[in-house]
Formats: sequence, structure tokens, C-alpha cells
Amino acid sequence: MQPTIVDVPTPDGMADAYLARPDSGGPFPGVLLFMDAFGLRPRLAEMAGTIAARGYVVLVPNLFHRAGRTGPVDMSALADDSRRAELFGRVGPMIAALTPETVARDTAAYLDFLAAQPDVAPGPAAITGYCMGGTNALRAIEAHPDRIAAVAAFHAGRVVTDAPDSPHLGVGAVTGELYFGHADQDASMTAEQIAVLEKTLDAAGVTYRSEVYPGAHHGYTQADTPMYDEQATERHWEALFDLLERTFRG
Repeated sequence: MQPTIVDVPTPDGMADAYLARPDSGGPFPGVLLFMDAFGLRPRLAEMAGTIAARGYVVLVPNLFHRAGRTGPVDMSALADDSRRAELFGRVGPMIAALTPETVARDTAAYLDFLAAQPDVAPGPAAITGYCMGGTNALRAIEAHPDRIAAVAAFHAGRVVTDAPDSPHLGVGAVTGELYFGHADQDASMTAEQIAVLEKTLDAAGVTYRSEVYPGAHHGYTQADTPMYDEQATERHWEALFDLLERTFRG
């Protein structure tokens, strides 16, 4: 199911996005897919199509839309020591610009766009997020607990920090279900940080599942990166569809 490219109006301008939907029928539940730091590209379009094929309408917004529309993404820089630092230096400021307030504002616009699609069923949506997208998906459900029924976050980094607005500190607002698929080899989400997250979720009474994928590295779902792990990715699909089926089809 090849997604189409659409423009989503936000308070800060248009966000380009992929929109994938089943070929016919409906209405279908709505799902947001929050990208990693490397933007919209064929791998994310492929993932959106995989989810849509299971009976969901999927929107993949360019979370960096304030910096302009998505251009060609040269993923080969990740495997080149001489170019990797430049790549992360370029995306770093765009990641930092996604403050809790910005994520909340953008998410409302993305949800409005999804809800307006004629083949999207009424009611809350779900989000699946990857790397920084997983962290921002948690921000989103904290900001809009009545509009988001479930979030799955895969190899999400910096969910637990020392900052006063660390993402994990807002989980008390969550009324839906959360799933975390942590990478075993991930300096941005260590075993100690995972333990803090789980303790905070338990204290808040949140329904969640938190699992560590043995041997997997940060970014394990992204087949166009050196971090790709096929076995961990298949486990991620199983976990994601299990969550979506429970959320929307009981």
C-alpha cells in the first residue's frame, strides 16, 4: 500500500506527511507514526504501508516541518565516520526545537487531520514512535490523554533525564496503554533509566508493558541503517499489532 504525500495544516505552517490507508472499506482506526531523527523516507513509507495493510489509516508527519519540507535523505552517512558527526550536528537543533509545548500543539493538528479523513473511525487514535519519535509520542499522549488511546515507543531515547520536564515525569496524565520496546544496547536509555521509567509508571498506575530486546541496538527497526536488527524488528511488529488489536478491536 503505497502512501500518498499530503500537507497537514499546523499552527506553525504546513507539515508534509505520508498518508497510508487500506485499499477499500472502513471506517478504520487512525494511527500516527512518529519518525526518527532522519525524516520522511522510503523506509517509513514502507512501515506505514505495513500498518495500513492490517486495517488502519496511518499518518506519518514530518516532525521537522518548521525547517522545511523533507528533502532527499542520504542514510549512507550513518555508516561513514567522517560524515556521521555532520549529520547529527544538522538534526540536533531540530530535535531540540521539539519542546513539550511544540509537540502538544503539533499533535493536536495531526489528530485533527486524521479525524477529518472520511475513512477514519471516530474516537481516539494511537501512536507508534521510533527513536526520538517514541519519546515525542509519550509527550503527545501526556498532552492529549483523551484523544490518544495507546502509544508504542520503540528504541526511544532520553525518556528519562534529569531535566524538570523529562518525558517520564508527565505519565500521571496518561489514561491509555503504553508499550516500550527498549534496545538492549542503547546509551540513550540505559538499564538504570528503564528502571526509573518503570518505577514512575507503576507509581502513577499506568497500564504498560516495558520490554528489553536482547542484543538490539538503538534504531533496530530501521532497515536503512547499520543498526537494523531483523529479529528485533519482527518482535516489534508483533508487539505493535498486539497493542493495536487490543486497543481498537478488544
